[in-house]
Amino acid sequence: MARRQARPAGGGRWLPWLGLAVLPLAVAPAAAPAACPSACPAACYCVVTPELQQCRCERLEEPPRELPAAVHNLSIAGSNLSVLARAAFAGRPLRDLRLLRLHHDNIHTIEDMALQGLPALRTLDLSHNPLLSVAAGAFAGAPLLRTLQLNQALLAAPLEEQLALAMRNLSLRRLELAGNALRALPAALLPPGLEELDLRNNSLQRLAAAELRSLDGPELRGLRLSLAANPLSCDCGLRPFLAWLRAAAARVLDARSLRCAAPPGLRGTALLRLRPEALACALRDGDEPGQLETASYVFFGIVLALIGIVFLMVLYLNRRGIKRWLHNLREACRDQMEGYHYRYEQDADPRCAGTPGL
Repeated sequence: MARRQARPAGGGRWLPWLGLAVLPLAVAPAAAPAACPSACPAACYCVVTPELQQCRCERLEEPPRELPAAVHNLSIAGSNLSVLARAAFAGRPLRDLRLLRLHHDNIHTIEDMALQGLPALRTLDLSHNPLLSVAAGAFAGAPLLRTLQLNQALLAAPLEEQLALAMRNLSLRRLELAGNALRALPAALLPPGLEELDLRNNSLQRLAAAELRSLDGPELRGLRLSLAANPLSCDCGLRPFLAWLRAAAARVLDARSLRCAAPPGLRGTALLRLRPEALACALRDGDEPGQLETASYVFFGIVLALIGIVFLMVLYLNRRGIKRWLHNLREACRDQMEGYHYRYEQDADPRCAGTPGL
């Protein structure tokens, strides 16, 4: 008979417990977001992952001076920053910062070199700020800036010339100007090589022929537009834009959503379904006068004014003849009245009355 193999005394009872003890050491802990170290300011909340470091700050009076050096995204919202001074974010070098959002921060002034110390910045969001002044070197500290968001930021003052100077050395690829009550294409703000332009929710009634020619130029030939939520006026002045839209519909990202806002008969009609002959210039009941009607009224008023001036000049040059004519007219009226008076006296004299026959 074969002998049974001897077992170590008590070994079988401890093996399962030993495996449970070793298991946590063998399994690597999952990477989880962790709060930023003490470099994160008290008014900010920072999150660090192996791929991304981002911070969000609220209710600040000035840009934070102490931030994690490796932060990639920084968002400051609902604050009262007022002025972005020179090197506003250079308290600690942020060489990896790629996205900076500064919306609803009551910023009205951006000084020269305000972005100094942000060499990797690619996206700047200044939306919902009442901008009043932008220095010519406001963006000089961010040479790699490619996306600039200025939605509802140009309502407080006309800043087209200032922004054109500030953007002259940038190589922007995307520009957002939604909600700024723009009435025309801001040609001065369109740098060569721009790829996307957001003009939604403005006051554009059409794009004029000259603006369309600039869009077809070699420097903006690759530009794509967003034009939704604009009060497009579907009259005869829209015909050049309608023809351009049909030929280059791929360049308008929301071409299928464009609708007429006027006249009432075409309100809500999709632009791509319109026929050029349906775009009339005649003034209809309830329509607002167009440019052609306004010009006609102005011309008519000028003609009436000229006629009035000529009439007054004729009166002035013939004042002596007019005076003589009035004098003769007065004398003629006087002679006529004296004749009537003489006849009345003759009729009233009893001596001149005829004797009745016997």
